[in-house]
Amino acid sequence: MKQTKTFKVRVRDKHAPLLRQMARSVNFVWNYLNELSCRVIRERGLFLSAYDMDRYTQGSSKELGLHSQTLQEVSREYATRRKQFRKARLNWRKSGGVRRSLGWIPFKSGAVQWKSGQVCHNGHCFKVWDSYGLGQYRFRSGSFSEDARGRWYFNVVVEVEVQPSLGQGAVGIDLGLKDVATCSDGIRLENGRFYRDLEPKLVIAQRAGRKARTRAIHARIANRRKDALHKFSRQLVNRYGEIHVGDVSSAKLAKTPMAKSVLDAGWGQLKTMLDYKCAHAGIVFRVVGEAYTTRTCSSCGSLRGPQGVNGLRIREWTCCECGVAHDRDVNAARNILAAGHGRPVVGIPVL
Repeated sequence: MKQTKTFKVRVRDKHAPLLRQMARSVNFVWNYLNELSCRVIRERGLFLSAYDMDRYTQGSSKELGLHSQTLQEVSREYATRRKQFRKARLNWRKSGGVRRSLGWIPFKSGAVQWKSGQVCHNGHCFKVWDSYGLGQYRFRSGSFSEDARGRWYFNVVVEVEVQPSLGQGAVGIDLGLKDVATCSDGIRLENGRFYRDLEPKLVIAQRAGRKARTRAIHARIANRRKDALHKFSRQLVNRYGEIHVGDVSSAKLAKTPMAKSVLDAGWGQLKTMLDYKCAHAGIVFRVVGEAYTTRTCSSCGSLRGPQGVNGLRIREWTCCECGVAHDRDVNAARNILAAGHGRPVVGIPVL
């Protein structure tokens, strides 16, 4: 079975000046389309489509040092984001200053080829750290992108052969702060506090105004988080045939005093990883409502668990109806699994 997958490999640093120059041209095109679209809406009340905007940038690729398909991709992306955010004018892409936009150079299928162990685009060849064996794949659309540290990456969509998952059974996942994720079978992803040991170094770098060092520490924290979440999500996808996750919203909780811990846990990132990995493996992934899952007994279904803010401190409790002892997070994960199956959150009644 074939699936599309995006590969991301790092470009050698010696190509950064050329890529930054191309990115400045992309920003110029974006800002031109932004002003053009806003003016047409104001004067004629029309929303230009990507095809309409292509006519205004046609023939300028040589002067800008860009591939003609890159100009078309910028027009398409601009039209897509304008529709998504429902705005007559989007934010400007800045090429300099404190709030400069990170570099971005899109391309279409056929605009990039693999030749002699290098990525060739727009008459230039870029050396990359090839960790996937890119020569065996046919490139589709993609982009060159820059991160906060000024490092450039080559992102491309390819078709890969995917083996269906051999996992059996189903699992429910309860997301939390003490443990990032707790499964209905007792497996946990402990919150390693990905930044706690680096926090003193981060404070020193920030107070000393060492911006490059600050960005490097932030990148290290993000890489730690990604590594832990990737390993955990892959373990679940390989083991199970159905995965059900609670619908806790990190965006809403990020507006509370718990914001620092919530954002460090990376719930949204974990859900995204499980979503696309399950799709590639051909297994079921669902996000289900988790209302009352911590208070409901997973054995008899009675709503007798600890409640309120003070109840959050109680991690283990015993149901007064059936007498079953519960771990708070495991019990919630079992109720999420039951909700994912579309059946009432009750077990076998006690006779």
